[in-house]
Amino acid sequence: QGGRVALVMIGFTEADLARNGLSKALGSDPVIFCPGGHDVHGDPRELVLDALVAALPFLADTVSGVAVASYFAVRNPEHEIAVRDVIRERIGLPVTCSHELSSKLGGPRRALTTLLNARLISMIDRLVDATEGFLARRGIVAPLMVVRGDGALITSEFARARPIETILSGPAASLVGARYMTGIDDAVVSDIGGTTTDIAVLDGGRLGLDPEGATVGGMRTMVEAVAMRTFGLGGDSEVSLHEQSLASTIVLGPRRLVPLALAAVKHGDAICQGLNRQLLSPNTSRLDGRFALRTGVPERLAAGLTVTETRLYADISAIPAALDRLLVSTSQVATLNRLVARGLVHIVGFTPSDAAHVLGRQGNWDPVAARLGAELFSRKRDGQGHRVAKGAEAFSEMVLAAVTRRSAEVILESVFAEDGLEGGVSVANPLVQRAVGGRGGMARLSIALDRPVIGLGASASLHFAGLPQLIGNECSIAEHADVANALGAVVGQVRMSAEARVSQPEIGLFRLNSGERLDDYDTEDEAMAAAEAHIRVLAAGLAERAGTDQARIEIARDIRVATIEGERSFVEAIVVATATGRPRIAS
Repeated sequence: QGGRVALVMIGFTEADLARNGLSKALGSDPVIFCPGGHDVHGDPRELVLDALVAALPFLADTVSGVAVASYFAVRNPEHEIAVRDVIRERIGLPVTCSHELSSKLGGPRRALTTLLNARLISMIDRLVDATEGFLARRGIVAPLMVVRGDGALITSEFARARPIETILSGPAASLVGARYMTGIDDAVVSDIGGTTTDIAVLDGGRLGLDPEGATVGGMRTMVEAVAMRTFGLGGDSEVSLHEQSLASTIVLGPRRLVPLALAAVKHGDAICQGLNRQLLSPNTSRLDGRFALRTGVPERLAAGLTVTETRLYADISAIPAALDRLLVSTSQVATLNRLVARGLVHIVGFTPSDAAHVLGRQGNWDPVAARLGAELFSRKRDGQGHRVAKGAEAFSEMVLAAVTRRSAEVILESVFAEDGLEGGVSVANPLVQRAVGGRGGMARLSIALDRPVIGLGASASLHFAGLPQLIGNECSIAEHADVANALGAVVGQVRMSAEARVSQPEIGLFRLNSGERLDDYDTEDEAMAAAEAHIRVLAAGLAERAGTDQARIEIARDIRVATIEGERSFVEAIVVATATGRPRIAS
């Protein structure tokens, strides 16, 4: 999801789009190729901007931002900087450069990371603007901080430029909060929210970072984030039925829907009238209980839609429209899904949150709409022609039981992977299913975790109550589990890093590459001293921008040498400065 953006690739070819899921992520957004880039030592090729300059008038009217990635920009970012300056000066669009987000090699994956970051800028702008407006209306004058995916804090202005670094920020903050609240050092942490369940492991009270980078939409980025597995399971998960199953099998997610009970709070007539009309019909439809409405994003973010997408989008308004009347052909289902993926349209439908409203276990929204939705589902038929459930309550019990069961399965799937069994053992294995279900037989099977589960999220007490008998260990739900991520944000710290690389492109020449700096030195000692001095300044500056005035700086060196004919030969060195400190507070 996110705004339509352009990708400028310097020194790359169209063949590079096929790598690391870049073409899939780009979709129908425009891409511009410019000759240029650098070699592995940072020496430049000729930069030619004719294609970019010709495209600027088109980009000014059709995209919300631009991502720029240059070949070997981590060795020398001057071409990315040149392109960034041209775009900003001529059309004033937000620009994200790949060297600003990662210092790792791997051009296409760095381009992917930059593209996703540019796409998210418009979304985080709306979030930050709304939050700042909320604070201003209440007379609260204080720094607004945002949690990063590694649990550290950054200012809202820093987050506006690097929104992709906030991926998995909620779960990361929850882990910090879980450890703080429970005091448990070794645990599996399962955080169930409205859209996803996020699972991570605490070992000795420490959060591990994913060395491969965070995965976004199935695509591996270069964003440092907590090592966590995310599953499309939450209180707002889509509820559907397995159509090829003889028995009534509940399928949860992975897509998020707006719960019927929530939509009815604002649009009660539209929701309830549509549901009642469908209940009066003698026939059931796959589209029963589903509605579509616009998300309310600015019209400019709808630029670039196809003719069919534009036509369907025009038929959707801020009032929920029943899908059985909105969609007149099967092909329009795919069109609607594309509008949802662009963040232009919400789908309303039955969710576990609705089931909880039907059973009286949640009561903050409209239970009438939830009950009507459950009635619609319960009268559907399974593969044997039997009703799915006897009524709204029975169907809702089935849904909540499915959430608990699926929660146990995703926890087991995560710990199997931690144990190195990913791919070798699946929760779908009949033996694992029998062990989790506790079904008897001549061979009795059981399964148990070696550590407790810490359950987080506002609905943890509802969905995790039945976990212990499924996972063979305790499930600890803290008294304030619903605010673990808020607590984690409060106790978190600002932490920023800067990296320098010293190489020896030829004997007796030591090259320092750090940020936007490229300098040559005659000796290793001179280059290393300059590297350390420079990244101290860089890290301190980044930490100040990120929100702290009292940063502690630590330096780590990784020097790689070879021995040739008994003589030490310098290969390269990586020097990292990490600045850490508490965020500023209101004065």
